[in-house]
Amino acid sequence: MKSKLYKCRKSIVLAMKLLLYALLMGIFFLILSIHNPQMLVPSRTAAVTAVSFVVGGLLLTNIYGRYDIGQRKSKPIIYSMTLSVLFTDLFTFIMLVIMNTNDANNKEFLEEDLLLLLVVFFLQVFCIIIFTYGGHALYFSFVKPERCLIITDSKDSLHDLKRGINKYKKQYQVEQVILYNDPLIWEKILEVDTVFLNNVPGSRRTEVVEYCYQKMKNVYYNPEIVDVVNINSRHVILDDVSMIAAEVRELSVEQKLVKRSLDFVVALIGLIITSPILILCALAIKICDGGKVLFCQGRVTIDGEVFTIYKFRTMVEDADKHLVTDHDDRITPVGKFLRKYRLDELPQLFNILKGDMSLVGPRPEMTEYVYAYSESLPEFQYRHRVKAGLTGFAQIMGKYNTTSKDKLILDLMYIENFSLWNDIKIIFQTILVLFKASDSTEAFSEEDERHQHEENV
Repeated sequence: MKSKLYKCRKSIVLAMKLLLYALLMGIFFLILSIHNPQMLVPSRTAAVTAVSFVVGGLLLTNIYGRYDIGQRKSKPIIYSMTLSVLFTDLFTFIMLVIMNTNDANNKEFLEEDLLLLLVVFFLQVFCIIIFTYGGHALYFSFVKPERCLIITDSKDSLHDLKRGINKYKKQYQVEQVILYNDPLIWEKILEVDTVFLNNVPGSRRTEVVEYCYQKMKNVYYNPEIVDVVNINSRHVILDDVSMIAAEVRELSVEQKLVKRSLDFVVALIGLIITSPILILCALAIKICDGGKVLFCQGRVTIDGEVFTIYKFRTMVEDADKHLVTDHDDRITPVGKFLRKYRLDELPQLFNILKGDMSLVGPRPEMTEYVYAYSESLPEFQYRHRVKAGLTGFAQIMGKYNTTSKDKLILDLMYIENFSLWNDIKIIFQTILVLFKASDSTEAFSEEDERHQHEENV
């Protein structure tokens, strides 16, 4: 029975996904139809509202993430689905109000509808939670963890990979770890479902990937620069010769103009909206220890230029410049709160207005870190092909203690996949950081700090 369910797992997930989306839409229509009965009968209002909900839902789930049980953990799915349904409800509600503001229906906006919208949202979130935890319980009742083999260059270099895999114990079960030059490597691959490659040299990695493809084994490997370059490559045929074209990507004049305009407008609006928060943060820092409110430091941006970054001070004044570790006593009580919710980053909106930074881009690193990272990772300089950003792919997907190489790969992924639409997605996705505040601002443990230090020596 379980084997049959396993073969149909994709169909089961699809059915649950469609049922959840239909339920979320049904709740919206049924509750709001109390004051808008035309929503439940064939009418222009019903049609426009339905189209608005579907289009808004598809757009926002594309930004925040879908109901992909079995692939992501429960909390990230709940957070992303909650934000998607929140903005979908607001967008659809505005369209409904516009449709109803006429002589035949409501001439004025009804406050009662806002209360109904709140009821709709809470019911939808309840359904999302039930479907997520229930869906995972059902899914993993017949889908067992993949039997995994890790192939590595050294068992001492597995710290980060093990940390990642251990957070997905329902998906992956590591059965053995071997070195890439082990003579029994091919037999070991046949015994598992999935192969993880960790820092395996290029030629050997190619052999293993091709063998896994031949034997229909899943394979994961940490990307190198050549993999990033190939992401946006395209297939071309010169006469009858197949080639892969990895062409140079850079922002056009029009893209730079639109990106700068977006930066200026959003930063200005952001400063106006967050001005009360800025004032409260400044007062809290001043009351805490009477020191300076702002922390100013040289950071590196496009073409290696150095600028002065503005942040709220979260550590004692004149703190030593070394990596922040767990339970670091240099962080002030107010600073812990500001760092947890990224509020210390808000003054960088002034940097964006000045043009030092962009809304979206690689994290601006300290000059000494850039020099240190570049010694062990010469490719680190590639990050400076675009302006440093307040938020970015690495800032959202990574953590404070993510290794310099992994941050570099994430930054290069952003640069090679640049589009204004991706910038807009990243700006919206930044809200998710607030939901995973404790993870995204996770400091270096002593072991993390040791590994980070070893990378740069």
